[in-house]
Amino acid sequence: MLAAKICSELKRLMSLIGETSAGAAPTGLIKDGTDATFIADVIEASRVQPVIVDFWATWCGPCKQLGPALEKAVTAAKGAVKLVKIDVDKNPVYAGQLRVQSIPTVYAFADGKPVDGFMGALPDSQVKAFVDKLKGAAPPSEVDELLAMGKEMLDTADIGGAAQAFGQALQLEPDNLSAIGGLARCYLAGGDVERAREVAALAPENAKNADLESVRAALVLATDAPADTSDAERRLSADPDDHEARFEVAKALAGHGKLQAASDQLLELLARDREWNEGAARAELLTIFEAAGPMSDVAKQGRRRLSSILFS
Repeated sequence: MLAAKICSELKRLMSLIGETSAGAAPTGLIKDGTDATFIADVIEASRVQPVIVDFWATWCGPCKQLGPALEKAVTAAKGAVKLVKIDVDKNPVYAGQLRVQSIPTVYAFADGKPVDGFMGALPDSQVKAFVDKLKGAAPPSEVDELLAMGKEMLDTADIGGAAQAFGQALQLEPDNLSAIGGLARCYLAGGDVERAREVAALAPENAKNADLESVRAALVLATDAPADTSDAERRLSADPDDHEARFEVAKALAGHGKLQAASDQLLELLARDREWNEGAARAELLTIFEAAGPMSDVAKQGRRRLSSILFS
């Protein structure tokens, strides 16, 4: 139901930013192969991404156990690997060449040659581990590339391009938390706080993801930002020790995405009074670090300065 809800909401939301193209979920990940198609389906395809070959037969009991486990693990890999199923009774040539002596027998191909394999039915956990190991040899998925593109465009202030990239990623994976967080960030960067909140709300409340948590923190800052700080700015100019005024200015800066400037103001406040207002400045600063991201310069430099203030 979550995926259906996200798809429905995404269609409406993307129309607001001019997104008209519709992506399709990865197809062709699992197929029945033959001796005639083995070169194309396995050898050539494995030069692009790993291909698992399941040699099986209709009369084989363990094959009926292993087959669904393989299909489930390959589907969960979301395009990182493919699965080709070959009935050895109908297609004996390559089974013979690979010396398949019992079934089920599984081979993994990468770069045109077999690189791993096993015989017999395995527990689901071991099948998953086998597929996950192969994923490391796979090139970035289309979704990964779209997410990287979206983040790069956001960094260069290309909000429209970033929104398209994140939107296409969501068309492929409607429950991708990084894509949800990225699209929400696009709306927020464009000044549409309400739309950003709507997109972020598509993810479960207890979902844990760095991109999603970052934009959620940014939404808190945007919601709490004072509308007018002209009075606070005058007071702060007249009295640098007016902590309430400095706090109001910092909140306004943070709410408008000026996280470095907001961090500087709060660190200055803490340098003057570490415990002001029962730690309100420190709590706001930590929210800014979360909104900026743990690996951002705002967070890394800010934490060093905060530690220096607290432990000096």
